[in-house]
Amino acid sequence: MARTKPDADAPDATGKQKKPRKQRWYHQVWAAYQMTRKQDPSATWLILGVFVGILAVVGVIVLLLDVPTGFKILYWVVLGIPFALLGAMFTLTRKAEKAAYTQIAGQPGAARAALGTVRGGWEFGDEPIAINPRTQDFVFRGVGRPGVVLVSEGPSHRVQRLLDDERRKVARILPNVPITLIQVGDEAGQTPLPKVARQVQKLKRKLTRPETDQVKKRLKSLGGARLPIPKGVDPMKARPDRKGMRGR
Repeated sequence: MARTKPDADAPDATGKQKKPRKQRWYHQVWAAYQMTRKQDPSATWLILGVFVGILAVVGVIVLLLDVPTGFKILYWVVLGIPFALLGAMFTLTRKAEKAAYTQIAGQPGAARAALGTVRGGWEFGDEPIAINPRTQDFVFRGVGRPGVVLVSEGPSHRVQRLLDDERRKVARILPNVPITLIQVGDEAGQTPLPKVARQVQKLKRKLTRPETDQVKKRLKSLGGARLPIPKGVDPMKARPDRKGMRGR
């Protein structure tokens, strides 16, 4: 009887759930390349072109050196290959980033996914703070050393009112904290999705760390967005159907 390969996520003999195996860095690189190639088939030739181009440039520089041939080959291998790999990895990273944005563009919550790459002590909520359920327009809120940033997702003529409403709410409890409004989209005056994280990180710091912590605590009182409930339904006063529970 053939043995089956044990599942990595299946519980062991003691009943404990096994931890999933950690993914190696080259597995991550390969996954990024596969995604990039699927979105942009020309990425393979571009990466190869960068790799070969850097090797050629280093080779020309090494040939101009006044050293024995053996040292030229050594210099070419020691300097050319690492720099060529570095250039190819940099190209793959940029293409993979572009492919990722292309993949999520137009989907609800794409702005929040892009904001997940922001560094520098920023904190963004996973859920939007304002929603237009009919048009699927969102407003996300982030807090950092530059203050509060409100990021909208949707056409400019629709999301401006959502942004203004949320700005008034924040200004009511935080009158002295800077508030920045950013509209994500492809219209004139809006920030393209691939550039929103960079725009947030360019904001100048105006708060200290203790002040930023106080702002986060104050904003918790505002809460997040609540989906509309049909009229006539009050979930706080709902009662179970006792006859149904008894099977009648």
